[in-house]
Amino acid sequence: MEVAVLFCVFLVLLLVGIPIAFSLGIASLSYLLLSDISLTIVPQRMYGGIDTFVLLCIPGFVLAGNLMNVGNITDHIVRFANALMGHIRGGLGLANVGGSMIFGGISGTAVADAASIGSVMIPGMSRAGYDKPFAAAVTAASSTVGPIIPPSVPMIIAGSLSGVSVGRMFLAGAIPGLLLGLAMMITVYILAVKRGYPREKRSTFKELIKEGRSAFWALMMTFIILYGIIGGFFTPTEASIVASLYALVIGMFVYKGITWRNLPQIVVDTVLTSGSLMLLVGLANLFGWILTSQQIPQMIADQILGFSANPIVVILILNLILLVVGTFMETIAALIILFPALLGVATGVGMDPVHFGLMAVLNLMIGLTTPPLGVCLFVVSGIGKLPMLRVARAIVPFLICNLVVLLLVSYVPALSLWLPNLLMGD
Repeated sequence: MEVAVLFCVFLVLLLVGIPIAFSLGIASLSYLLLSDISLTIVPQRMYGGIDTFVLLCIPGFVLAGNLMNVGNITDHIVRFANALMGHIRGGLGLANVGGSMIFGGISGTAVADAASIGSVMIPGMSRAGYDKPFAAAVTAASSTVGPIIPPSVPMIIAGSLSGVSVGRMFLAGAIPGLLLGLAMMITVYILAVKRGYPREKRSTFKELIKEGRSAFWALMMTFIILYGIIGGFFTPTEASIVASLYALVIGMFVYKGITWRNLPQIVVDTVLTSGSLMLLVGLANLFGWILTSQQIPQMIADQILGFSANPIVVILILNLILLVVGTFMETIAALIILFPALLGVATGVGMDPVHFGLMAVLNLMIGLTTPPLGVCLFVVSGIGKLPMLRVARAIVPFLICNLVVLLLVSYVPALSLWLPNLLMGD
């Protein structure tokens, strides 16, 4: 009875548009009131959910991303990507994907990527002769690379939930992220040739060097983060602080997009974003504790494994569950609620926790671009002033391409595990 009320209240609140964090909190509270469980469990479980050292790096990476956004980094990245690929048929579309791959190593979030790259590329591609729905679809689809190429906020959450090194999780995303970007570039090129999209004038060697120098400092940020973690110079939390200091210095004194007047607003934006994320983590942990106390995760695991113990079938079922959930639920909440239960199923059929964590994050990222409720679709629709249905139709080829990569990542563990095993040991 109480569990039924928990799910009914949660679903109703979601359907009427209540934010996911409050939906989780109100649903959990309704369960506790009906169950006569002391409400002191609420602060205990919320605090327990965020009382993890590794989660401290989330505010740091959010601050670093905000500093780089304000510091004109997006323009430098897009110009460099366009100098590299603009002369190819559909070059601006290729530059859009390439820019997202570079920017993904800075922001670590898909929505930030879609908003930042989209605000530059959607109007620019439209003026150059590309269909606006195509420009919006490329932007939304390529934003999924952001949380796969390190650093990545969802990877931090997955690492903390599984007890796996966040450094290993970061490295696990490098090859799949590059593969995802390459697959989308191939899709862009095929569509560009078929539809006769334009290409830009080839950049001279001098222009290429100039744009490369301009983007060098942005590229160095990802290198510093990964090298510092892998080399043992600092933890992921310390890396986030180093990244923030680096972004501040580069944004103020190299790109000169940040002034002292900008800093208070950047700090406020970081506090609001980090606070909302931590509230979500805390309330999702409370919701997850209720599910665990009722043995819901164990029931899900038993049902899946009872249906089939074949690893191929089980991995396919896990993908389907995560894709559907990723379409309707916020990524971090979905990870906290589902990840522990599904991790047990995955390890039960021989999957490595790092491999499953990467697969789970990739599924949820693709969900952000899946109609009807993919968040990134709404972001790019707003930027392009387009009906969401037109963007949803245009994104279908990219969804197919991303799903192919997902299947490769799911069934070829080496794509996720080779690099972390090589650099950090088995």
